[in-house]
Amino acid sequence: MKSPLLTLPGAVPAEGVDEGVAAHYGDLFREQRALADGTGFVDLSHRGVVTVTGEDRLAWLHLLLTQHVSDLPAGQATEALILSANGHIEHALYLVDDGETSWAHVEPGTQDALIAYLESMKFFYKVEVADRTADIAVVHLPAGSIAEVQQGVVVRETPYGRDLFLPRADLEAYAAQAGPPAGILAYEALRVEQHRPRLGFETDHRTIPHELGWIGSAVHLQKGCYRGQETVARVQNLGKPPRRLVFLHLDGSEVHLPVAGTELRLADDGPDGRKIGFITTSARHHELGPVALALVKRNVAVDAPLVAGDTAAAQEVVVEP
Repeated sequence: MKSPLLTLPGAVPAEGVDEGVAAHYGDLFREQRALADGTGFVDLSHRGVVTVTGEDRLAWLHLLLTQHVSDLPAGQATEALILSANGHIEHALYLVDDGETSWAHVEPGTQDALIAYLESMKFFYKVEVADRTADIAVVHLPAGSIAEVQQGVVVRETPYGRDLFLPRADLEAYAAQAGPPAGILAYEALRVEQHRPRLGFETDHRTIPHELGWIGSAVHLQKGCYRGQETVARVQNLGKPPRRLVFLHLDGSEVHLPVAGTELRLADDGPDGRKIGFITTSARHHELGPVALALVKRNVAVDAPLVAGDTAAAQEVVVEP
């Protein structure tokens, strides 16, 4: 969905998955600094919004999700995954329950497939699933923000800030009083700095939660059965994941950032060395310079210098080998 905030001064449209909102509003680093200081907001109105209502909603979601939500207190934010039968990540949900309705925002364009799966699993449970993307827009306020939130708006509060489920009709009015806007590139740069994985960026068709550090934050190890749990338990108890997420500091002298999918090699092996991983997200950070998240083979030494394409890269451990 195309955001009305693309008409704001300086707005440059984002491309790819984030099409529909602004990449930036003319000054990427200023926008990053504002978010880091707890001011401004990010338009995430392109994200899908799904609700579940009904008296069985939390008990039912508990059976389907990787997270323990059967007793989720009203107003407490959490995140959860839906896995395939083989334990591969299919969906990521960013959840909050307001006491009557469970709200989730999801990656742009994934809500239809998510809803189709949820509908197929309703059986005799008293639940109703709805796509609210057309009438609800997600807005992000950074940690430390003192921006006011109108009464009745559902808020999902996390250590990284507040996600508002705002009536789409109120988006322009809210933007006018919420402070300077920041684009999705500023938001993504801070996400990379915070080592937070994103579905479709840090994941591919074979990603399991252990590889990205989603155990604990999105996967509860002591809850009941769910699809893919056998893989989670087996890796947790008997083995190690084949890959691990790393944070990379990239050579700042390069003009161009290595894009997602750029192959990683050991620097000592030269340009013809074997591939040991790939860039998942790269960004220009206002303090750290060019940085990235990447997936590498688990047995790559944590202090090994790497090369992303032609760009030198130094690792920082996110997931322990």
